[in-house]
Amino acid sequence: MIFVAVTGSIGCGKTTISDLLREQGFLVYDIDKWVKYLYYKRNFLSVIKTHFSQVFDGDIFNKRKLRELVFDNSKKLKELESLIHPYLEKRLRKIIRTNKNKGIVFCDIALLFEMGWNKYFDYVILADVDKEQQKKRVMIRDNISEEDFYKIDNIQLSMNMKREKVDFIVNTGISLKKLRKNIIDVVRYIDDTEC
Repeated sequence: MIFVAVTGSIGCGKTTISDLLREQGFLVYDIDKWVKYLYYKRNFLSVIKTHFSQVFDGDIFNKRKLRELVFDNSKKLKELESLIHPYLEKRLRKIIRTNKNKGIVFCDIALLFEMGWNKYFDYVILADVDKEQQKKRVMIRDNISEEDFYKIDNIQLSMNMKREKVDFIVNTGISLKKLRKNIIDVVRYIDDTEC
């Protein structure tokens, strides 16, 4: 198996790249969906309630309150990550074990470097776009303010630092047709290199 990460900051086009890879028939795992799934698990929510009781209204979990709490408090963010990341890493290791004979497998993961998971991947593709386009995408998609965009963006490793750590940089601020071709070229290069 060749294990490839697709990463990038919020609004940079990871999902679009992942969708194009799926369109080409590749298996792509989405780490954000794993996190969302956690918030529907009763056992996990009881752990969250123990550490963050203020984000519950009785027994009702308020994800927006949790987001506001951790984005304004780096200590609380680290605490939340310490609860989530072990679960995610356990699942990632299982994915690696169960896909050993599958050719190229992709993983869409925003916080790849922040979690130190780059060690698990053979190649890393960075979804990249200029900051203004990134900000506009996120503000429209998530219906958030510019201030909230920068809160989210600032907790992630800077794009400049990510650019230095990756194998491929894919500009997503282009037409879908050109982006599709660029993705196919990257995959072909990986496949040719590994053969």
